[in-house]
Amino acid sequence: MLAALSHILSILALAGFAGVTLWLLMRPRARMAALMPAPRWQLLAAAATALWCAALTIFSPGTSEALVVQMIRDGAMLGWLGATFWSPRAPMPRPLRLILRMLATICLLAFLLGAAAHWRAGPAAAPWMKPTLTFSAMTVAIGGLLIIDGAVRRASGGLRMPVLAVAGGFAMLWAYELNVQLIGALTGAKASTLIALLPAVALLTAPIHVVAAMDIGRERMRLSRTAATRSLILLAAAAYLILIALTGAFARAVGSDYAELAQAISLAFALGAGGLMLASSRSRAWLAVMISKHFFEHRYDYRAEWMRFTATLAQGDGEDDRNLYRRVAKALAQLTGSPGALLMLPGAAGGFRVAEQWHWPGGMGEEAVLPLRSAFMLQETRHIVDLDAERRGRGSADLALPDWLIADARAWVVVPVLHFQRMIAIAVLHRPPVSRALDWEDLDVLRIAGQQAASYLAESQSQQALSEARRFDEFNRRFAFIMHDIKNLASQLSLLARNAERHADKPAFRADMTQTLKISAGRLSDLLVRLSPRERGPAAEPGRTLVEPVLNEVAAEMRPRRALFVGCQAGLSAWAEAGAVRQIVQHLVANAIDASAPDTPVQVVAVAEQERVRIDVIDQGCGMTRDFIRDELFKPFVSTKDGGFGLGAFEALRLAQAMGGAIEVASEPGKGSNFTLWLPLADARAAAGSDARVMKAGTK
Repeated sequence: MLAALSHILSILALAGFAGVTLWLLMRPRARMAALMPAPRWQLLAAAATALWCAALTIFSPGTSEALVVQMIRDGAMLGWLGATFWSPRAPMPRPLRLILRMLATICLLAFLLGAAAHWRAGPAAAPWMKPTLTFSAMTVAIGGLLIIDGAVRRASGGLRMPVLAVAGGFAMLWAYELNVQLIGALTGAKASTLIALLPAVALLTAPIHVVAAMDIGRERMRLSRTAATRSLILLAAAAYLILIALTGAFARAVGSDYAELAQAISLAFALGAGGLMLASSRSRAWLAVMISKHFFEHRYDYRAEWMRFTATLAQGDGEDDRNLYRRVAKALAQLTGSPGALLMLPGAAGGFRVAEQWHWPGGMGEEAVLPLRSAFMLQETRHIVDLDAERRGRGSADLALPDWLIADARAWVVVPVLHFQRMIAIAVLHRPPVSRALDWEDLDVLRIAGQQAASYLAESQSQQALSEARRFDEFNRRFAFIMHDIKNLASQLSLLARNAERHADKPAFRADMTQTLKISAGRLSDLLVRLSPRERGPAAEPGRTLVEPVLNEVAAEMRPRRALFVGCQAGLSAWAEAGAVRQIVQHLVANAIDASAPDTPVQVVAVAEQERVRIDVIDQGCGMTRDFIRDELFKPFVSTKDGGFGLGAFEALRLAQAMGGAIEVASEPGKGSNFTLWLPLADARAAAGSDARVMKAGTK
């Protein structure tokens, strides 16, 4: 009956693993690759186990032939372990690697030797081959358990629980076989019952292959602190009752006089401990700390991780010593186990561009830009983006992420680096060797780490701003002599005004006065262009500013030089300071006129978009190269004009950022330029309901 039961179980195990193998073959490769690191090895392990179950069905468990086929199964299981828990970026430790190679060699040699012996001698080879195959199977089982122990210790926090369950199934199968073989080796008698039930143990491991290939088990069940504490208290009470019962039974077996004494002592101890916990708040706090420390799992060792994170930010090593941006990328990547990271900073032409990278394979091209729309959404929501969830369409917000970021499978997490609700950088973390979904602990750690990194970046930017302020001071001192020219012009105009009172009726004087005024105005304009005033007087508070009147004033001032096409959404208002907006638009329009031919138009268009005011200044002039826009356009003291000091664009960008806005540039040589000024919308709700197609347009 036992042999018949074993045969039936072998058939069921064969059918089960054959079905599992076919089901794994039918699964989409892309889905399998997203669920586990080594889907092909899992398919191979399931197929090898099915082949082993076929050998159990044909030859029965424990036979020499079944042990030969078992070497194939063990080799596939070892290959799955090595490919799942380790990778070229996170290699296996040298001792485990030596053990794995030795086990693979034993499996190969035992299979070849056993197959050759049975091929030539048939059943007659079993008596002298079985001890060798049994010893090989024991060695592989012991080594396999060591490999599983090292693998689970390393990656239990990063892999899905069903994938870990596959390793647990392998451990159960190897442990069962090892015990069977040890019993036979130590007692000298074959454990027939345990050997006959071996197909049942194999059948129990079949479902874990199916569950591991399904999209479940990404989230681990977590009890609240209250529920876990109460459960522990109930377990402790149950253990106390069991202990009391065992103590009383043992005391009665020794002598009845000791039973009552033992029960009394136990009761007194329990009452004393309970009273201490109820009366002493310190004792209750100590118990809560001990329970939290020893019974709750945390993904991070916060003390060690935070010390390493702070040390990396404060001082790097080697090439990272003086590069703060690379140190920030490195610190955030190491915190989550990512092998690389990108750090994106605000670009001169708008949006966020890659400023530094740490161990990002292949680097990034010019197209790696996060537009201002996405940056605004990240800043307002303070959302840490799980890109895998965005790719599956399960994102929590419409962040309008660019296509290149979604398409790049290396990108795993986007972390906004915020400093006092202002985003000064964006970190993109590389996918770790063993991919996993983010949980609440990851989000909390990344959010706090981003704030810490933001303080370092803000301090660095403050130092850079101080350095620029010193350069401005030097600039002002170096050009103080120009004030002498301004004084001469003022004296000349004063003298002209006094003479006009006496000679204004003379035609010759009027002609001379007109010429003098033109020259003086030209000289004043040259001085203003060269100096571009830096001092604005008392800072004006931003408020609701209608955009259309400001654009009309700029158009009226520029009419002697060029007629502008002005289009503005009806009733559009920005939360800004009118004088600063006028100064920015004046500079952008003046540059557009200077860069354009006399017969080409210059357009100024203002609309509401993405809860911002968008003002576009468009020309068809000579344009600019990408390198110039990225590296020089908005830097002080850099200019393409003869005699220019390159301060106008820098001042315009500074004014825009001071009002919570930005300037974005799109330009190509020979095709003109489009400067976009973004400002906060005065009434976001009104802008959401307004119709951007209602425009007032005309030539000013």
